[in-house]
Amino acid sequence: MTSSSVEEQKIWQILQEVKDPEIPVLSIVDLGIVRSVHYLPSNSGEPGVSKRDGRGEVTITPTYSGCPAMDVIRMDIRLKLLEHGYKNITVQQSLSPAWTTDWITEEGKRKLKEFGIAPPNPKQQFCTSEMFKEEAVQCPFCNSYHTKQVSRFGSTACKAVYHCDNCKENFDYFKCH
Repeated sequence: MTSSSVEEQKIWQILQEVKDPEIPVLSIVDLGIVRSVHYLPSNSGEPGVSKRDGRGEVTITPTYSGCPAMDVIRMDIRLKLLEHGYKNITVQQSLSPAWTTDWITEEGKRKLKEFGIAPPNPKQQFCTSEMFKEEAVQCPFCNSYHTKQVSRFGSTACKAVYHCDNCKENFDYFKCH
């Protein structure tokens, strides 16, 4: 393994500590917005020069193109990496390919459910759009599918509000897209 890939793995681990500001139980890695990490360590060999004095780039993709949390996430990435000694990191944003809920890790989906947010359903394939007018969403509290959409938009554009007819709780659903 090259020193570059070792440093890149360390950066990925550090990025697990950067939380999504809108859903603080998820790291930006759990959410799947970190697209890539590239790092070129310093190889000057001078005393006092660390491999972390090299240059790196983290590429992120927003969950929505107008996501207001991206500026905070960029700043949090820089601060967290600086805290770990990485000084020359550029954070790039890429809109293509567009982010999809398929990129949320299984661990991230588990954390969402434990936090009381229904994770996105797997993308369903329909022969016609008329087959299902409303998506069946499982309640994160009692696991019932006897739920209904209350509002198409929740506290953020990426969530909808649902109500469970069994346990009578309202909950957010992380919309599939």
